[in-house]
Parts: sequence; structure tokens; C-alpha cells
Amino acid sequence: MHIHILGICGTFMGSLAQLAKAAGHEVSGCDANVYPPMSTQLENAGIELTEGYGTEQLDPPPDLVVIGNALSRGNPVVEYVLDNGIPYTSGPQWLGDFFLRDRWVLAVAGTHGKTTTSSMLAWILEYAGMQPGFLIGGVPNNFGVSARLGGSPFFVVEADEYDSAFFDKRSKFVHYRPRTAILNNLEFDHADIFPNLKAIQTQFHHFVRTIPGHGLIVAPFADANLQEVLAMGCWTEYQPLGRASSWEAHAQEDDSSVYSVSFQGHQRGIVSWDQTGEHNMYNGLAAIAAARHVGVTPEVACEALSEFQGVKRRMEQIA
Repeated sequence: MHIHILGICGTFMGSLAQLAKAAGHEVSGCDANVYPPMSTQLENAGIELTEGYGTEQLDPPPDLVVIGNALSRGNPVVEYVLDNGIPYTSGPQWLGDFFLRDRWVLAVAGTHGKTTTSSMLAWILEYAGMQPGFLIGGVPNNFGVSARLGGSPFFVVEADEYDSAFFDKRSKFVHYRPRTAILNNLEFDHADIFPNLKAIQTQFHHFVRTIPGHGLIVAPFADANLQEVLAMGCWTEYQPLGRASSWEAHAQEDDSSVYSVSFQGHQRGIVSWDQTGEHNMYNGLAAIAAARHVGVTPEVACEALSEFQGVKRRMEQIA
């Protein structure tokens, strides 16, 4: 299948293009500006890039056009797709339909920490020998790439609440159908598309409704906004972070570079890493809890995080 991606140099769409290429599709794409580092990754993967939105790139027409959420009506190539009846879809829908449908999806959602926590979770599964697939909005240093198909049923995805496309204003994450979900935190964000916090909470409620009863939700007990979301309806096991009856983390150093992990009142391991900050400690705790749902013991997960190398451009030491 020949797939042409509009807005291909964005982190999400570029990663999706690399997954499509790895799956054996012919992939091309365009963007307003084609620039490194994504253009370099795509060219190295053998993906043809076009700068600009000229309609000649769709002659002959591809089998499918994947339209990024940065494009809207009035864009010449979008209008050409619509006028000529070329099949099209959004990036999140295509990811859900073609890559995630038969996978055990572990999704990481929340206002902050999605990229880092997704990277931690993917690394824990990799360390445990599970060879997960993943699509992350950054480049984990343990992998060196932002996306891969993987070699097992497990797939880690960074689950964004931003809208899917000009023709689908639902949040991206409603397309992913996870079995395991981390809800890191929730604050008002994306004021360009959400009028208030309640509108975002509604989207998170829709996300929660997609998680099966035999699945798992991991979320901080102290986040009042997320607790309101869960109170709107939750049909899935919920394991809170920060409660003695469930998951707890206790810093052993002032900068949280060493911390203990407890589950149901029993210490299960120590993480000693070069990451710092209480927020990263709790990101790590969430990843450990989610990994346990797919069979990784907290002890092994703690070992894995002690070898976690961080994410490019996320608290990265440069000097």
C-alpha cells in the first residue's frame, strides 16, 4: 500500500511514517518545512519527502492519505484529496486501526510527563525481555528512536489529548483502546481547542470508557482533577499512586535520585538513577505499576529504571 502523510515532519506523524515503512508499506509525505532531525530520520528510512503542499505530489494518487492535525480546510492538498475522493484518515485513527488493534496497548496520558513516563515504561518492558513496540513523542536514549514495531504483543503509546484532525475533533487517545493506562496528572492546557478544564475532563472520561473491565488504570490519588474524571464513571480496576494500600515511593535522597518502591505496604525495590526530581520519581512509580500488569515484577522494574538513560531534550545535561 502506498501511504502519503500530510504534515510528516511532526514528531507523531514522523514516527507513524517510520512504523508504516517498517511494516512494509511504500511511504511518502510532505510538510510546510522539511527539516532535521525528523527529515534525516525519514530519509534514512527511505521515505520520500516533499517540501510544501503542492497538489502534484498526489498524481498518481496514493492508496491512502494520512492527514496531520496541523492541516485544515483551505490547504490546497487537503482540498485536492477531498475533491478527488482519495481515501484519507487521521494519524491516530490509522495507528489504532492498523497497528494497535491486535496488541496489548499500554497508554500514558496526562498533562505532564507523558514522553518521559512512556519512555520509562517501554524500557522496563525491554529490560524484561518483552521487546515492546512503541510510539513516543521524543527519543528515549535507551533506544535511540521514537518508534518501532516491536516483537511482541505489547505496545507502549504516548496518549495525547489534543484533537485528531480537522474532521475528527476527538482527542487522539480515544483511538488507542488500551488495556493498561497511566493517567499521570490533569491540568488546564491547550486553550486553543479546550474552553475550560471541564472540557478536557470530558475527553479523559471518554478515554476511560474505552479501557476494558479486565484492564488497569494507574493514577495519583492526590490529583483532584483526575479523581473527578474517575468519579464520572470507571469500569476498570484502579490502582492509586500515593496510598499505603497500593503504590508508594519514598525518596532516599533530597533530589529523588534514589527512592524506594512499595506495593501494598511492602517494599519491593530501590531505584538509583541519574534522573532527578520528585516528578520523575512518581513518573517511575507509575511505569513500575503499569509494567506489573503485563507481568514484570516491581523488583525487575526497579532494576530497569536504575539503567534508564532519560529522553533527548528532557532534562538533558548538555554541559
